[in-house]
Amino acid sequence: MHHTHSKGSRKSMKTIGVLALQGAFLEHTNHLKKCLAENDYGVKIEIRTVKTPEDLTQCDALIIPGGESTSMSLIAQKTGLYPFLYEFVHNSEKVVWGTCAGLIFLSAQLENENALVKTLGVLKVDVRRNAFGRQAQSFTQICDFSNFIPDCDDFPATFIRAPVIEKILDPIAVKTLYELPMNGKSVAVAAMQNHNILVTSFHPELAENDIRFHDWFIRQFVSN
Repeated sequence: MHHTHSKGSRKSMKTIGVLALQGAFLEHTNHLKKCLAENDYGVKIEIRTVKTPEDLTQCDALIIPGGESTSMSLIAQKTGLYPFLYEFVHNSEKVVWGTCAGLIFLSAQLENENALVKTLGVLKVDVRRNAFGRQAQSFTQICDFSNFIPDCDDFPATFIRAPVIEKILDPIAVKTLYELPMNGKSVAVAAMQNHNILVTSFHPELAENDIRFHDWFIRQFVSN
């Protein structure tokens, strides 16, 4: 179905896609569905998994989940989805949220292992993969996100082989939302670019029964 709507008009329905090539897409889908069951966002919202260019064309927003960024990038290239993803994430009318591997896949520059991933090059940051070490260094930290999510001062953020934003290449476009100390300096683990791209190093979809981050994402980026 083709929507013709003038820029700035509200669409009566928004579709949030979850990229389902690889990784934790089911957890994101479940969190989003829970948000929709428990809240009214003032606009009809549909959730769909995205595997093909046809799926992607239906979407107003896209979540790129955690998983393996190398595999994700390769599968996107092999299936022919890569150029469509590239076009989608570079379209300022669209909303994109990358978690963990999604953050790596979106970034403009990789500090390490950059030959392994063909990124989408939209997020103007320099990212370090596996910054906290390998699988053994996974951890959950209670974080105070109340400076951007109202009353959310105790969110359980799970980091699994997490990347960090080592350097922001465009401080005007990219705003740090949350930092953690690492090796004597602060590194960003959540950031937004302009008003349509959100990235988190951690996995909000793994916070069991805690949908506050996804609820904020819908309110802040999708339904308004």
